[in-house]
Amino acid sequence: MIRTDSWFPKSLLVLPAALALLGGLAPSAAAQANRAVFEAGGNHLVLHALDEDLIHFEFGAGQAPDAAPAASIMVLKRDYPGAKSFARTANGVQTADVAVSVAAATLCFTLTDRARDTELTTICPADATKDEKGLTLTPNRIRNVYGLGEEFVTPGEMNGDWVGRERKPGVEYGNRMIGFHGGMVGNAMFPIMYAVGDAGINYALFVDNTYAQRWDFRTAPWSMRTRGELRGYVMTGPNLPDLRRDYMELVGAPPVPPRKAFGLWVSEFGFENWYELETKLATLREHRFPVDGFVLDLQWFGGIITGADISPMGSLSWDLKRFPDPAGYIARLRTEQGLGVIPIEEPYISKALAEHDTLAARGFMPRLGENGAPVYLTANPWWGKGSMMDFTNDAGSTFWHDWKRQPLVEAGVTGHWTDLGEPEIYDSTAWYHGVVPGRHAHADVHNVFNMKWSQSVFDGYRRHGVRRRPLILSRSGISGIQRYGVAMWSGDIGANAASLATHMNAQMHMSMSGMDYFGSNIGGFHRGSIQGDSLTELYTQWFAAGALLDVPVRVHAENLCNCKETAPDRVGHRASNLANLRLRYSLTPYYYALAHRARLFAEPLVAPLVYHYQDDAAVRELGDEKLIGQDLLVAAVAQHGQQQRDVYLPRGTWYDFHTNARHEGGQWVRNVPLYRDSLFRLPLYARAGAIIPRMHVDEQSMNVLGKRLDGSTRDALVARVYPHAAESQFVLYEDDGETIAYQDGAVATTTLSQRSAPGRVTVVVGAREGTYDGAPAQRDNVIELVAGDARVGSVRVNGTALAQHPSREAFERAGSGWYDAGNGVVIARSGTRPVGQVKTFEFRTSAAGRIGRGGK
Repeated sequence: MIRTDSWFPKSLLVLPAALALLGGLAPSAAAQANRAVFEAGGNHLVLHALDEDLIHFEFGAGQAPDAAPAASIMVLKRDYPGAKSFARTANGVQTADVAVSVAAATLCFTLTDRARDTELTTICPADATKDEKGLTLTPNRIRNVYGLGEEFVTPGEMNGDWVGRERKPGVEYGNRMIGFHGGMVGNAMFPIMYAVGDAGINYALFVDNTYAQRWDFRTAPWSMRTRGELRGYVMTGPNLPDLRRDYMELVGAPPVPPRKAFGLWVSEFGFENWYELETKLATLREHRFPVDGFVLDLQWFGGIITGADISPMGSLSWDLKRFPDPAGYIARLRTEQGLGVIPIEEPYISKALAEHDTLAARGFMPRLGENGAPVYLTANPWWGKGSMMDFTNDAGSTFWHDWKRQPLVEAGVTGHWTDLGEPEIYDSTAWYHGVVPGRHAHADVHNVFNMKWSQSVFDGYRRHGVRRRPLILSRSGISGIQRYGVAMWSGDIGANAASLATHMNAQMHMSMSGMDYFGSNIGGFHRGSIQGDSLTELYTQWFAAGALLDVPVRVHAENLCNCKETAPDRVGHRASNLANLRLRYSLTPYYYALAHRARLFAEPLVAPLVYHYQDDAAVRELGDEKLIGQDLLVAAVAQHGQQQRDVYLPRGTWYDFHTNARHEGGQWVRNVPLYRDSLFRLPLYARAGAIIPRMHVDEQSMNVLGKRLDGSTRDALVARVYPHAAESQFVLYEDDGETIAYQDGAVATTTLSQRSAPGRVTVVVGAREGTYDGAPAQRDNVIELVAGDARVGSVRVNGTALAQHPSREAFERAGSGWYDAGNGVVIARSGTRPVGQVKTFEFRTSAAGRIGRGGK
C-alpha cells in the first residue's frame, strides 16, 4: 500500500473514493509534505521529494515511521524546502524534473528524467530484512560510473571508470590501508556514484550509509552490499557539474584553505631536530626553490618505542631537547623565512603515559564494554602499546583539543597532520561513545572516525576564537570530511611508476567524490631498492605531476636511515623540479580563485575531462588527463623512459602553454615532447578564451605569499590571456590568505574579461569590489597576451598609448609600457593605478596575422 501525507485534507483519508484515486492503495493519516510511503510484504519504501531533482529514499522492515528523512553524520543540509511541483501518481511520485514509479509487489522504484523522458535506472532492495543487505541497479543506458571514493585497482592503470570493475572496501569495516605494489595505499569510502550515458543522460546516487559497502559493476544488474540502513538520495540534472553541486550542497563544500596550502611542503619520516630542518632549508634557499613549510613526523614529540607501554606516542608534547623553544622557533621561521610548520598527531596513547590515565579516568577512550577498562592495543605495537582516543565522544574531543592541541595552535603551527585515521589499529570488540544513539560497536564508528577527528580540530579553532584557518592533512575520510578543511593524500605509496599511474586513477574518482584537495607522498614513501637514474626519473615525473595537481605539494618518504632525500633540490632532476615548482607558484592566484569557487559553487579544483565534456566519448575513461579549473589541461606521465606522449584535446581551440602553438580540439595531438630545453615538463594546454591570473616568480621568490629574499615587492595583478572571438571572463578572488575573515565578506573580487575582433584584442581589468585587511589600494596591472603570429602594433590603456620598449630589461625599468616577449607573447603593463579604476587594454594587431595562430 501507499501511505500519503499531504496530497489532500486529512478528512478525506478515510473515504473510499480517496482510496480509489490511488488504485486501491490505502493512505495513512500522517502529515508531512512531499512524502509517500509504500508497503509490501511487511517492508516499506519511503520517498521524499526534497527538491525538484533530489529524491530521498529509505527501505526498511515493518511499518515506516512518520518522521522527516533520516540522515547520517555525512549529511550537512537537512532543511530542504521540498519540491514545489510535487505530486503523487497512481504508483509513485513526481516533480517537475523527476518521476519515480514503484512496483507494488517488490518496492523496486524506477527513476525517470522527465526533461529527457528517459528511464535512468530501477533500484531494488536486496535482503532488506537481513543483517547484510543491499541494492541492485539496472544499468539501462548508462555506460560509465565515477566517484565512490578512493581505491587503487590495477597497478600502472591511469584510466578507467567503475563499469566492469568491483569497488571493494578494505577488510572488515571499510576504510583501510591496503598493500599495493610495494607500498600501502588508502581505501576510503565516499558513497557517491555518478552514472553517465549518451545524449546527456546521467544521474547520481548517494547511499547514506557509513558501513562498509561493496559495489559490483561487472554484470547486470549492478549491486551494492552493506549492513545498516538502506537509504540515500537520487539526483538528476543536465550534466555532471549540476549533479556534483547537488551532492556538495548535501554533504558540504570545503572552506578555502590557507594560501600557504598551495605551496611546497617538505616532509619525511622524519626530521630528527630543528637542525636537520635547517639543513634542508639552507639548500632549498641556495638553489632558489620557493617553499612554504615543513611537516614534522612523530620525532617532534620524541618518537616511539616499539612494543613498549612507555612509548612517547600520545604525549603530543614537544621533545624540547631536539626541538627547543618551539613557539619562538616557529615565529622566527614565519617572520624570517615565510614558513609554516605542521606537526603529526596520531590517535594512540601509550599505556604508561600520564595522558592515558587522565583519559581513562574520564572515559574518553574506547572501552571493553560501556563501563569497562580502556582497550589495550597490542596486535601491531610498532608505535608502542596502549589505547586510543575516542573521537566519537565530543566531550573527549573537546578536552583533548583544549589540553593538547590548543597549545600547538598557540605556538603558531599552520595545521595538523591527522595520521592513521582509518583507524589503522583497533579492537573490534571495543565500546565507543558513538555517533548514533544506541550504536557503540567499532563497526558503527570505523568509517567516520577520521571525520570526527577532523571535526574536533575544526570545532576547537572555533571554540577558542582562533581566526587562522587550519590545514588538516588526513589519509582517510568519508563524504563530508571536506567541510572541515581536510586535504587527503593516498597513503604510504610505493616508489614506482605503476603506483604513480594508479594514483592518477584514484584522483579522478576522489575529485568526483568531492575531495578537491588530494595528493600523494610525492616521490613515493616506500622506496625499496630504487635509486640512481631510475629514482631521478621517477621523482622528476612525480614532482611535475604533484606541482600541478596536488594541494599541498608535499614531498615525503621513509627516511629513518637519514640516507634518503625528499626535497626537490636534492633528488630528481633539479632544474626540472625548479621549473615545475616555479610554474606552480606562478599559478597560485589561479588556484586560489578556484578554491573560492569550490567553496561558493562546488566546482572541483582538479577534475577529469569527463566532468566538463561528458558528451565526448573519447574522454569518458581518461584519468591521465586533468582539468585544473576549466581552463588548463594537463596530461600526466608515469612511465620509465618516456620521452613523449599523445594528448587528447576536447572540442574547442587550445594553446600549448609552453610553446603557445594553437590546436583545434576534438582530436589527439601526437608525440608531444616531454623534454623542452632539457627540462621535463608535462604537456599543459590553455583553453581559448582562458584568462589565467598569475604572480611574479623568480629567483628571489620565497613563498606563495610573495615574500622575497631581497625584500622587494612584486604584487602586480598579472594575467595571461588566450584570446577568443567569444567574450570570456574570469573572476579573481583575493583575501588575507590566512584568517576566516573571508567568511564574513572580507574578500576582494576583480573581474577580468577579454574579447577578440579582427585587428583588435580588448582586455578589461574591472574595478575591484570588496576589500580585506592588507589589500593594496593601488597596483600595477600586467597583461600577457598570447598573440600568436599576429603582429601587435600598439597598446592602449583607457585610450592612452603605452610606450613600446625594445627589451624585457627596458620594460622592467619603466613604470609602464609594452614589449614583444617573443614566442607569440606581448606583455603590457598599465603602471600603478587605483584598484577601483577600470583598466581597459586595447591591443591593435596587424591584419596579416591571426590572433592565436601559432602552428600545429
